[in-house]
Amino acid sequence: MSRVIVVGAGVVGLTCAVRLLEAGHRVDVLARDLPLETTSAVAAAIWYPYRALPQDRVTAWSATSYAAFAALAATSPDAGVAMVEGTEVFKERTADPWWVAAVPKLARVTRLPDGFVDGWTFATPVIEMPVYLGWLRGRLDELGGTLTRLNLRELPDLSDTGADLVVNAAGLGARLLASDPSVVPVRGQVLYVEQIGLDRWWLEPTGPTYVIPRSRDIVVGGTNVEGEWSRTPSPEVADGILERARLLVPSLGEARVLRHKVGLRPVRPAVRLERAGDVVHCYGHGGAGVTLSWGCADEVVALAQESERASL
Repeated sequence: MSRVIVVGAGVVGLTCAVRLLEAGHRVDVLARDLPLETTSAVAAAIWYPYRALPQDRVTAWSATSYAAFAALAATSPDAGVAMVEGTEVFKERTADPWWVAAVPKLARVTRLPDGFVDGWTFATPVIEMPVYLGWLRGRLDELGGTLTRLNLRELPDLSDTGADLVVNAAGLGARLLASDPSVVPVRGQVLYVEQIGLDRWWLEPTGPTYVIPRSRDIVVGGTNVEGEWSRTPSPEVADGILERARLLVPSLGEARVLRHKVGLRPVRPAVRLERAGDVVHCYGHGGAGVTLSWGCADEVVALAQESERASL
């Protein structure tokens, strides 16, 4: 099997590395930011296709990831993945989501918070990212992969590294590494509050507003500011997020705020997942990096195998 360099140690890069190792490749991950320093570490993270296109490919990748996360929830308690029921609500009548084929079951609901007239409920993976990223890193190590901090100014030159293939999973860094200005930051601010016994998630697309329960805290968000690079949380924005979230979960008014975070989603007009010579590009996942991770990683492996066959 070939030697592959994966650039990027967020959820997409690590998942690609794990799948490539499972397929028998030698894998080295190079990244400026270690896993807990990436945007992935800030993510809520709930399985939900958000700010990612095209719809047909995103639906297929999301379905694959849904199944992978459901399997982890059932078999790997140390992965930080749980299947959690929740409700998305709307202020007007709304058609079924375009990604409905990716979930096993989605049901309309009639009992809604005040001010909302439509909604649906379904069970979806909720991933505790600090735990899950540690689990992915553990899988990388267990399978014989390596992770090295390295601030790259360009994608590795295969003639200098002895590798056969590069996987570009650099997220927002692809603006530089792939010379792709179509990748833009979309700022997402969240706050973490103490767990007050909440056992289901809530989502409302305006804002967007979401309340995601985890084992020890609750993630409350968010914002969707395109072109904004600042990672400094705004107290005024946090107050607005909490005000909106309390319309969904009034008991949040009793919850103590633990910390604030900002992440920059790598949004692109369409996810770029393709092979260009000795490089497989896999970036531009927007607000759905977790949601698309396993599906995209499987396709990266297929493209790597294709590259290997072409060299025979």
